[in-house]
Amino acid sequence: MSEKCRILVCGGGNGAHCLSALAASKDNLDVHVLTLYQDEAERWAKHVENENMKLTITKQDGTQYDTFSKPSLITKDAAKAMSGVEIVFLVVPAFAHAQYFTAIAPHLQPNTLIVGLPGQAGFELQCRHIIGDKASSCTIAASESLPFACRIVEFGRHARILGLKDSLGMSALKGKACQLSFPVVETVQGILGEYPKLELLKNYIAINLMADANVHPPMMYGRWGNWDGKPLKEEPLFYQGVDDRQADLLSRVSEELLAAAKAIEQKRKDVDMSEVIHLFDWYKIHYPDQITDKSSLKMAMRTNKAYDGLVHPMVKTDEGYVPNFNYRYTSEDVPFGMVVMKGIADLAGVPTPAMDEILAWGQQKLGKEYIVGSKLIGKDIGLARAPQSFGMTSVDELFDI
Repeated sequence: MSEKCRILVCGGGNGAHCLSALAASKDNLDVHVLTLYQDEAERWAKHVENENMKLTITKQDGTQYDTFSKPSLITKDAAKAMSGVEIVFLVVPAFAHAQYFTAIAPHLQPNTLIVGLPGQAGFELQCRHIIGDKASSCTIAASESLPFACRIVEFGRHARILGLKDSLGMSALKGKACQLSFPVVETVQGILGEYPKLELLKNYIAINLMADANVHPPMMYGRWGNWDGKPLKEEPLFYQGVDDRQADLLSRVSEELLAAAKAIEQKRKDVDMSEVIHLFDWYKIHYPDQITDKSSLKMAMRTNKAYDGLVHPMVKTDEGYVPNFNYRYTSEDVPFGMVVMKGIADLAGVPTPAMDEILAWGQQKLGKEYIVGSKLIGKDIGLARAPQSFGMTSVDELFDI
């Protein structure tokens, strides 16, 4: 890597504020920001014209410290933003990824690292599709989630990292002609700092099958699929309110994803899908101390202290509370989540009756059509991120880049 590495942070929200300020505080980094939303770039650039951004960081032990720094360029001009950039971070919601891929594609140089922070299901597939032939000379990486809990205190001036995760899984898909001059995990680790500890996962399809979307849509459908339309007096608990129907749906989806993983291993002997595990096992591994009853998936979720007080996404009306079906649990986790998982399972030749049932309900709530019967041939499949959205018809196409 050259002495001072230039990185680009795409986005203007909480995560982009924190990542750009954090990276700019490091002597070996030069930070550009590209934000395409309205006049965000102009407003942000004006704020830091004569002063640095303040970033307040809460460390693992609870102590706090401030950094003062600023990106060297904040713009909505993709050509300027991409000049001399070696690493691109996308820190925007999944629905905005396509807009940024399209903006940076003409300016991508060979041997660039593109990082989804987080990626969410279908990130790599969509990136490959939009950047086209350039994908073979790039590496596309994605993290499982944001590395920190964060928020903007004052736009363009002050942001806060409220807590850092202990560890974070990351996948990297290397194009066959890509020759990065730096190691992926160690370099991203250097930008983020000591925490979270990044762990390189075996392959990106495993991350796609283990995304949060294997939880949120089944939970929403399980709770609201037979709802009578009457407002509730209070907001129901989300995870800790899980019932037998929801737990059964979650378990059936998990079994379908496991079957897809095993089928992929049969078709591709060179691919290790062992990171795809049942949701019940995932909870026991990730929350060993917070769960008090590990007797079943339902009880593990109901007794997980990490979920204390988390409620369903609701809208308050004069009569009470009604579910918010436009919240990301459906609006993002269906097209950029479960539709992708269903698509991968289809390529592997695995039937998915549980996912099909959930998707039929979810698309109706969104006013979209991704699935017809059990096939991903709906008129809106091009708006999702399944392999079929990009014309893929075989498991081999997922891995040959």
